[in-house]
Amino acid sequence: MAEKRRQTDRFVFFSIGVKMVTIITLIVLISLGSITVLVSWLVREDLRITAEDNNFETNRRGALEAENTLAKMRSDAMILIHTIRSIEKQPELARNNAAYFFRQNPLIAAFLFSREAELSGEEFLVNEQFFLSRGIDRSLADAFVKKNRTAIKRAAEGETIVMNAAPHFGSHLLVMFFPGETGGIMVLFSPEDLDVSFGSGLNRSWMINNSGELLVHADYELVRNAANVSEYVFVRNIMGSSNRSEQFLIDTDFGVMRKNGEKPETVRQFLAYTKLSTGDCIVITSIEYDKVFEGIDATTRRNIYLTIAVLSFSIMLIWFFSKSISTPLKALAGAAREIEGGMFNVELHPKGWDEIGILTASFQKMSSALQVFGRFTNKEIALKAMRGQIKPGGLPKHGTILFSDIRGFTEKSENFTKVFGDDASDKIVSWLNNYFSRMVECVEKTNGIIDKFIGDAVMAHWGTAYTSGKPALDALNCIMAALMMRKALYEMNKERRKGDPANPSIHIGCGINTGIVTAGQLGSEKRMEYTVIGDPVNLASRIEALNKPLGTDILISEDTYNLVKKSIIVEEMPSVTVKGKEKPVRIFAVINLVEIDKGPKTLADVRELLGIEAPDITNVDVNAHEKKYKIGDSG
Repeated sequence: MAEKRRQTDRFVFFSIGVKMVTIITLIVLISLGSITVLVSWLVREDLRITAEDNNFETNRRGALEAENTLAKMRSDAMILIHTIRSIEKQPELARNNAAYFFRQNPLIAAFLFSREAELSGEEFLVNEQFFLSRGIDRSLADAFVKKNRTAIKRAAEGETIVMNAAPHFGSHLLVMFFPGETGGIMVLFSPEDLDVSFGSGLNRSWMINNSGELLVHADYELVRNAANVSEYVFVRNIMGSSNRSEQFLIDTDFGVMRKNGEKPETVRQFLAYTKLSTGDCIVITSIEYDKVFEGIDATTRRNIYLTIAVLSFSIMLIWFFSKSISTPLKALAGAAREIEGGMFNVELHPKGWDEIGILTASFQKMSSALQVFGRFTNKEIALKAMRGQIKPGGLPKHGTILFSDIRGFTEKSENFTKVFGDDASDKIVSWLNNYFSRMVECVEKTNGIIDKFIGDAVMAHWGTAYTSGKPALDALNCIMAALMMRKALYEMNKERRKGDPANPSIHIGCGINTGIVTAGQLGSEKRMEYTVIGDPVNLASRIEALNKPLGTDILISEDTYNLVKKSIIVEEMPSVTVKGKEKPVRIFAVINLVEIDKGPKTLADVRELLGIEAPDITNVDVNAHEKKYKIGDSG
């Protein structure tokens, strides 16, 4: 949590540089942005009107071309039929006229019409060159006539029908049935001219008949597959409309309005239609909405790029200009955030002797003073109190308390005096500070709170100022801290030179107990400290003193053991009757954590590791002058 706070404190928001850049950014964005938006909106409106007019005009021209094509086919057919009938008694001349007609009209594939009443029957004229040049089997024409007898009959009854013949011939052909003087007439022709004009440009036109069958479209595959669009709602609306021509804006996924191979998707587009007077055909023209505005969108993008370029240049200029102000102020703000988060060790280097330089120098002096002050109190507790997380007064907490003491400290301190004389005090303090530094590190790594140093003893607690979530976890953290102390001292002792009077080896005893304590700020108005009081604290202190007579280094009470017994390896020691308690207190020597494979597995292993002699408990007289406890049988 502390690390996360330190990382957050590195960031300083809304510096002077940021504010100046923000102001310039707003000015550039508002000025250039408003111009871009206004121009784009006005031009888009003009483009929209122009696109609608062009689409409607394209549709009108397409419809006129389609109408003229169908009308021409009808008129040409009627002229040829009239010519043939006038020379019907001269077959050779009739054939020559038909051949000449087909040469002049190469897109017409075949005619079928009824003869005069006295001759009866039908005349079927085929443009052989048409079929030959396109590789179409001539016999398909005869089969087509047989297949569409119903349409010929309907034409004879006065109906005009335009149909798609591409599926039958494998080539894009249309057929028109219309009434003649003596019966129905059929004209089979290629709409190549319409294919070219309908498929060019952004506007895309296509033609359907009165049954929704697709007659002309730039995508031949749709025509060859006899696509029918009558199931689309907007097509049915067009067929049912009383208006001959109209234009509207729609969103549709209709495939014929996209290029071949594009994935189906809803496309917004302007759509115009015109109904033809021939065969109830309809010419529909569309243009995609987005394509209409491609030009203005491209211009808008260029304006945006220009805005970005101007803005970038302005930001760079302002940034370098404000750096001389914002950089030292940002450093000051960051230092203030670090101090607020408990990091008093900050380094500031004044640049110049202006107001900011003087402020930086003063701030550095304050930081140094706070750093010194932080060593005389519990920094974490002070920060919590400063933030209002610790209120005045006491609160009941389920905490775990640890006392540790150096074995034989009095003898060691006397030896310092003998060897070093007047320098003994400095030597002892240096030796203890090195020891305390390692012990404090073990406590803080396990979320513990150093309460106080009592001479050579350390008092710490877990689950009071903050907790790991459960009393069992707090108790386990405390035991882990004690095991870390054991390991740290073992490594420190290995590095010491044997017999070094300035750095003698250290052996400690730890007493741990868990219970409900009163935690809070105690003291006077001028001097306060955060501590814990209560019977569990006293018991932890007394348990710590039992390590020496019992030949152990870490002892825990039964209350602590019950919380963590599944996680640690222990050996039960003789029960102790403590002054002020009616029942004997069970105590346990901590060997190791269950999950640790290496290290001691028995109390004998611990004693061998730490060089502790196993005592004869039956002959031990523990602190007889105070009579605080007595050794008894376990159980």
